[in-house]
Amino acid sequence: MPRLYQSFYLTLLGCNLLFVFSAIVLRHSVNGLPLELWSVIFIAMSLLLSLVSYPLVRRLTLRLERLQAMVELLGKGELGARVPVEGRDEVARLARYINATAGHIEALVSAQKSLLSNASHELRTPLTRIRLTVALMKDSADPKRKAELEQDIAELDALLEEILLASRLDAPVEQGALEEVDLLALVAEECARYEGVDLHGTPVLLQAQPRLLRRLVRNLLENAQRYGQAPIEVAVDPAAGGAALKVKDAGPGVAAEHRERVFEPFFRCQPDTSSTGTGLGLALVRQIARLHGGDARCEPTADGRSHFVVSLVSQNSEP
Repeated sequence: MPRLYQSFYLTLLGCNLLFVFSAIVLRHSVNGLPLELWSVIFIAMSLLLSLVSYPLVRRLTLRLERLQAMVELLGKGELGARVPVEGRDEVARLARYINATAGHIEALVSAQKSLLSNASHELRTPLTRIRLTVALMKDSADPKRKAELEQDIAELDALLEEILLASRLDAPVEQGALEEVDLLALVAEECARYEGVDLHGTPVLLQAQPRLLRRLVRNLLENAQRYGQAPIEVAVDPAAGGAALKVKDAGPGVAAEHRERVFEPFFRCQPDTSSTGTGLGLALVRQIARLHGGDARCEPTADGRSHFVVSLVSQNSEP
């Protein structure tokens, strides 16, 4: 499909050619200059008009292309992107409107992140006091009740940590945070923390943020242990521009209708009040994967179950 400026230009050129053809036919029916001379004159005028109109049409469509590029950047999460306002016509008004809308969206998202971050930090103070109180209770409280309180505090603390991390993940990757990581070695270190995990694969070097990759692997393994069954199979393989990480357990897997929704925050396939998960684990897995140029999916396997597949792309550490 031709671009907009090509459509404008071809339309104008077609009109000019039609005009030339009509003039030639008209001139052929009357006396005067030779037909050949009239043909040369009209063709020359048509080409001159086309050459003059091309830069004018191209200037207009270049501005539209810049608007399109800015909207694409906004869609990728770069909320600070703006387009220069040129001229005083409809395109300029559209540019000003899009810039204003982008500014409002950026302000709203910034306010939301600030609220989440501040609320999470503020909740840490009463949690610390409660933890201290439980520690001072010693033997004066019922051991079972004390253990339940400690478990509740640990879950709240984990949830706050997940919320804080989620609120920071939308920020661009800092160049200084990127390191060369052997993904297989990193995954092996995390798998060693869990029982019943079988790891195999090929060493793959990535430019990435190791702290976030560790969280990604840890969340996948904890999800497999919490909702699946041993043994847990983990594989690391090279992929185009990066690596693929696969995690599968011996459980029944995720139902087809839930394979996309499991990445939504706080979504549970079946309500389970006994679960100790925060509800953000897989959502963070997808965020971290996309931050590294990849994605996370829940895919069916040959045996009718499902497994999690994470693609990662090595990031460019050059400025």
